[in-house]
Amino acid sequence: MQKVICKKTYDTETSTLIKKVTHGNYGDPAGYEEILFQTEGGLFFLYVNGGADSKYPKEDIIRMSKEKKTAFLAENA
Repeated sequence: MQKVICKKTYDTETSTLIKKVTHGNYGDPAGYEEILFQTEGGLFFLYVNGGADSKYPKEDIIRMSKEKKTAFLAENA
């Protein structure tokens, strides 16, 4: 998936996967996944996707600051 946010391109195909976190089981309508990526330029973002009843019912990309990235990794160690 690719998304442009504030004139910066975030692309799951060309970025480095850092951490993948899944909540729930496959097919669970409340389940979702969060995947942390880093772009070649050093920017961080989350690719999120989930079931219809989850907090991410649609596939999306969310940019992250270094501070939020650090907190995400600490919460999901």
